[in-house]
Amino acid sequence: MSSGNGNGSGDGRVLRLCGPRGFCAGVDRAIQMVVLALKKYGPPVYVRHEIVHNRYVVEGLEAKGAVFVKELDQIPPTSQPVIFSAHGVPKSVPADAESRNLFYLDATCPLVSKVHKQALRHIRNGRHVLLIGHAGHPEVIGTMGQVSSGDMTLIESVEDAAGYRPADPEMLGYVTQTTLSVDDTAAILQALRQRFPALSDPAAESICYATTNRQEAVKLAAHDADHFLIVGAPNSSNSMRLVEVARNAGAKKAMLVQGAHEIPWDDLADARVIGLSAGASAPEILVNGIIEAFRQRWPATVVELAETVREDEEFPVARDLRDTELSGGDMAFVNGE
Repeated sequence: MSSGNGNGSGDGRVLRLCGPRGFCAGVDRAIQMVVLALKKYGPPVYVRHEIVHNRYVVEGLEAKGAVFVKELDQIPPTSQPVIFSAHGVPKSVPADAESRNLFYLDATCPLVSKVHKQALRHIRNGRHVLLIGHAGHPEVIGTMGQVSSGDMTLIESVEDAAGYRPADPEMLGYVTQTTLSVDDTAAILQALRQRFPALSDPAAESICYATTNRQEAVKLAAHDADHFLIVGAPNSSNSMRLVEVARNAGAKKAMLVQGAHEIPWDDLADARVIGLSAGASAPEILVNGIIEAFRQRWPATVVELAETVREDEEFPVARDLRDTELSGGDMAFVNGE
């Protein structure tokens, strides 16, 4: 790979590679927890919902012995561990697991857990909570499931903010889904604050560092790109937001792909500068596959842009798994090592 301004020259394509990209600390922790549980307890290890939103990762874990279920009632009576996904779960889920005598491990991202605590802090202070997020997303379902029915209202858009009618405009607080567009969220918050000046902030930023960092890197890379490819899954909120960010930041075209097999190569025939990044749940092995697929078709120079910020966050796995260590090849299925 080369480094530089990413403009390239000659007849070849330039692949402008963003940094940071791909796995965040919360995703890495969740995947490690499944791998470590399989090492410590042996298969099967049950996982409620996709551990992270990426089919490649899910299928790789299935090959190791993980069994993914939609709900706990699909799990037979067992002493094997059950893992909750990185997106978080309503309080009713661990209660259900306990009623079924299931041994569970919670892989909820610590930054999602932080949002849960922020919402409960608003409740303790007598505020009604506004959750800015997308209906139906597992993280939103999990966050709304932390509080009693009626204590939280979902706000999805500026239009929702304009139409919301609270019982007490002076006692409102907000939190957000961790994987939202920073710019879209700012617009919604502006609309809310104009109507409700007393709106209380959470104790700390709700949109996670990885979401913000990846969006900023894409913004810098997109300004004159002919096309922009984001590696991620259609049900990955942070990946879908990166596509929107690329378009809004100046890329002529932008699209989501789950891997090289989904790239419409004819559409890229005239593209000379192609941006490339990956959502927080997309493994680097898929990015490498796309780079290789480009080089097999056209002369392609990979220009790795300077990282907008260096990420060094690490989240420890659940206490029950800390006596088990990863060996060299345990994560090769996602790291490509």
